[in-house]
Parts: sequence; structure tokens; C-alpha cells
Amino acid sequence: QEELVESGGGLVQAGGSLRLSCAASGDIFNSNVIGWYRQAAGKQREPVAVIRNRRNRDYADSAKGRFTISRDNAKRTVDLQMNGLAPEDTAIYYCYAWWNWRHVWGQGLQVTVSS
Repeated sequence: QEELVESGGGLVQAGGSLRLSCAASGDIFNSNVIGWYRQAAGKQREPVAVIRNRRNRDYADSAKGRFTISRDNAKRTVDLQMNGLAPEDTAIYYCYAWWNWRHVWGQGLQVTVSS
């Protein structure tokens, strides 16, 4: 069964770092679009970083220069390294993939950045 299971996240002070990991089971790891979204309280869900065609990386403007998305083919994970975190990065972070003509989401992880 294809599913996305996130780990990592938590509470960090402003300026700190966190690493999120998304374990993709089944063939979904080979999706041509896989990455991370986030949703802050009262706001719409938005893309953070996505890997397209297994190698092209797209970042939201807010993530450029601070976040890095990567694939670990041996572990079958898609990881998001977040540095220089700010309070406005506080949100629920979701792993996402486009697979078999449908949107697939992980359960979500809370990331809280204190000032």
C-alpha cells in the first residue's frame, strides 16, 4: 500500500534548525512530484519544496536559501532540512505526492518556532 509517513518536527527557537523526513512506502517513492507543503493556522496549504522528475527541485520564495529538499534512495525518504527558522515558519508540514492521478498526503507534522 502506498503511503507517506512523516517524522521529525517539534519546537525550536528562532534561528534554529529542524529536519523533516517522509518515508514513502510502495511505488509512490517514484512519483514524479513529491515534496513538502505546509499550512499555518488560518491560512491555505502552500508548497514549500518539491522534487520533480526525481531530480529538479522547486522551492517557495520563503524557503529559498534556508531549506533543502533531498531524496535518499536507499532509505526511500524525502527529507527537508530547515535552517534559519523563523516564527512565520510555524505550521503543520505535510509530505505530498502526486500518484496514480490523485493527491496523496501524509498525516502532517507540527513545527513550532518560538521567538
